[in-house]
Amino acid sequence: MHAWTLISFLFFTGLVALVTWRITHRDDLSNTSGYFLAGRSLSFPLIAGSLLMTNLSTEQMVGLNGSAFADGLSVMAWEVVAVVALVLLALFFLPRFLRSGIATVPQLLQERFGPTTQLICNVIFLVAYAVILLPIILYSGAVGLQGMLDLPVLTGIDSSTTLLWLTVWGVGIIGAVYALFGGLRTVAVSDTINAIGLLVGGFLIVYLGLNAAGDGNGVAAGWHAIQQSQPERLNSLGRPDQQVPWPTLFTGVFLINLFYWATNQQIIQRTFAAKSLSEGQKGVLLTGFLKLLGPLYLVLPGIIAYQLYADEGIAADQAYGYLVFHLLPPWLTGFFAAVMVGAILSSFNSALNSTTTLFSLGIYKGVFKKEATEQQVVNSGKVFGWIMAVASMAIAPMLAGQDSLFDYLQTMNAIYFIPILAVVIVGLLTKRVPESAAIFGLIGGIVLIAAGYFVPPFNGILEITNQYHFVAGVFVILVLGMLLIGKIAPRREAWVHEDVKAVDLTPWKGAVPVGIVLLILVFLIYFSFAG
Repeated sequence: MHAWTLISFLFFTGLVALVTWRITHRDDLSNTSGYFLAGRSLSFPLIAGSLLMTNLSTEQMVGLNGSAFADGLSVMAWEVVAVVALVLLALFFLPRFLRSGIATVPQLLQERFGPTTQLICNVIFLVAYAVILLPIILYSGAVGLQGMLDLPVLTGIDSSTTLLWLTVWGVGIIGAVYALFGGLRTVAVSDTINAIGLLVGGFLIVYLGLNAAGDGNGVAAGWHAIQQSQPERLNSLGRPDQQVPWPTLFTGVFLINLFYWATNQQIIQRTFAAKSLSEGQKGVLLTGFLKLLGPLYLVLPGIIAYQLYADEGIAADQAYGYLVFHLLPPWLTGFFAAVMVGAILSSFNSALNSTTTLFSLGIYKGVFKKEATEQQVVNSGKVFGWIMAVASMAIAPMLAGQDSLFDYLQTMNAIYFIPILAVVIVGLLTKRVPESAAIFGLIGGIVLIAAGYFVPPFNGILEITNQYHFVAGVFVILVLGMLLIGKIAPRREAWVHEDVKAVDLTPWKGAVPVGIVLLILVFLIYFSFAG
């Protein structure tokens, strides 16, 4: 039984690596455009596939399904509200990003505000990725694989701690090799291949799970059984005692989604690599349609797991791996575990590639060695990438014991998401707000949110308001504060957003109509399940 699992796992993992190498092994990775931006050559299918897989790692598959196991359908906000953010990315943010020809978000802030803002933003991203993002990807991946593959039996290792460390380091080393030796195009190609496998496997889990919930009488019977036994858990609007109360959809949940999809370096770097604005918009909006399917494979399996296994005492973040292990035959379990490893590697190597981009272009060339050659910049990224990879592999096992991995991720992310988003939006919408205002926004925002989370007596504010309302309040304070500074001490000259002619900026004719359709579908999905 376990032999078939292992064989199918190794076969699919090896197949993805071979196909990726065949497609990308002749790429020119000696310059920064080729290594960090795939030579600005990505078409819309690669952009959509890479965006989807960068997002769909195990902190989504394991974490979001775990949240659904605990709270039900209301956690679909992290998928459905994301579509609104993607529409804004396609129509508002992306044309402005490509006009500047940037490779990183901090580069935009340098162009708009100045070098100090760029340096602070770079440091914030690097620290956040090293301490929050990369370790969570590795830890959630290790937890998911242990459940799917029954690793204690496969390996003969009884110690859960030892197995966790070994799994984290194994996945981390493979992901680092992809990211640091292959560049962004290798990441995008492997992402797209894995995206196909993940969607096929994800929907297969839903089909088998609903059939099991219906005692083998089909999908419709399973859905009917869930509706009958847990109707209160199928409400799209979260209660106040749940992770995503419905009013937060309009405050912190929306803002965190907007940062994640529109200004998060890890995500939008592949849109910077678009061959044209039109291709970029098509890729982003195609991702929006795919995200509308997200609740089916990122939320519904958690609800199915609750239906089948709630009385077996499993923890929320164990639910998805437990479901996969019990539903799939051994050879399919190995295939799906390989797809999950692809998802882990996708998010890990995308974050690592973004990390090296931020360091090499923003700090190494921007601060330490301004006259560095293209090859020196690329090499500095590879060295720093290995340092970050090792650090994240060392931190990841220490995350064991969190009640809800996905909720923890969103909570910690807000510390730097909100300040950066506030500064980017004010920067793009105003012409005379000075660099001092941006510095206030970045540093002041992190201090305010961290104090509200962790420092007495300030953290008492979370006892009287939801954390997502709190971070939205901080966002408003930061924006108003920056605008006030802009009134009191404005720039001497208005900022002019110049077109550097990096790519063709002709917009896709279908962008606005498709964006409107997506927004209507978001409303209909929420309305259909509101109770």
